[in-house]
Amino acid sequence: MSTTRKHTALPKAQILIEALPWLTRHHGKTVVIKFGGNAMVDEELKAAFAQDVVFLRHAGLRPVVVHGGGPQISAQLDKQGLVSEFKAGLRVTTPEAMDIVRMVLAGQVQRELVGLLNQHGPFAVGMTGEDAHTITATKHRPRIEGELVDIGRVGEITEIDTGAIEALLDNGRIPVVSSIARSQDDGHVYNVNADTAAAALAAALGAETLMVLTDVEGLYEDWPNSDEVISRLTASELEKLLPELSSGMVPKMEGCLHAVRNGVTTARVIDGRVQHSILLEIFTDEGIGTMVVPDGQGDS
Repeated sequence: MSTTRKHTALPKAQILIEALPWLTRHHGKTVVIKFGGNAMVDEELKAAFAQDVVFLRHAGLRPVVVHGGGPQISAQLDKQGLVSEFKAGLRVTTPEAMDIVRMVLAGQVQRELVGLLNQHGPFAVGMTGEDAHTITATKHRPRIEGELVDIGRVGEITEIDTGAIEALLDNGRIPVVSSIARSQDDGHVYNVNADTAAAALAAALGAETLMVLTDVEGLYEDWPNSDEVISRLTASELEKLLPELSSGMVPKMEGCLHAVRNGVTTARVIDGRVQHSILLEIFTDEGIGTMVVPDGQGDS
């Protein structure tokens, strides 16, 4: 009896041991995870995401979760009879729409995520960029065909204060941050792109890793002709590719670029449609998705 039991448990032990070098490397390190896409809508993926984040916390890492809520915001605006309009890939945000954005992000998406994480223990604390001046913004006017365009309450990050997040991390908590910011100019609340916010926080926190969940496998080498994913590239290689990327990937990849150019060791875009993709990426040799590294760290 005892010998059989020993053998059936052995593969589990081997899997745990394979993670050892990664556990050692990442212990005590901060990792910022941008939660979005399908992983945010599908119940099983949501639950698996929460398990992964709590696992990281138990494995001695310091996870910080940043989220947006595009689909949920659109659905709520729809309900209120407000039109969702996008310019240059950004949501045109009227003051009325901003009230709904804030309500959905801080009152719905964030609450649900905090609830999922806290099924595993007293870990998650929800906050928005407004709290303790975590994210300060100024009005963002994108340039479209040479003209600066007013898209309402959409913010560009001007400052990050990591004090509240650091205090939570030091206390063993998992901060869950909604990407809303207060403006330094007019005191209004602004909607900030969550990819951009995650990247700015990762840099300000001196995070080891920025992970961005997406609905694709990673960055494709020659889309649409090939579905070969680029598994690793340097900041400069990424910069050259940026003009060719699809609009949805731009803020994600610009975020990765900003992160590694500002002290984050690696930035990764991973497929949030794969259950436990975060653990696969952090604790296995294969890794999944696309990893961006600072220049001078090519294919090592």
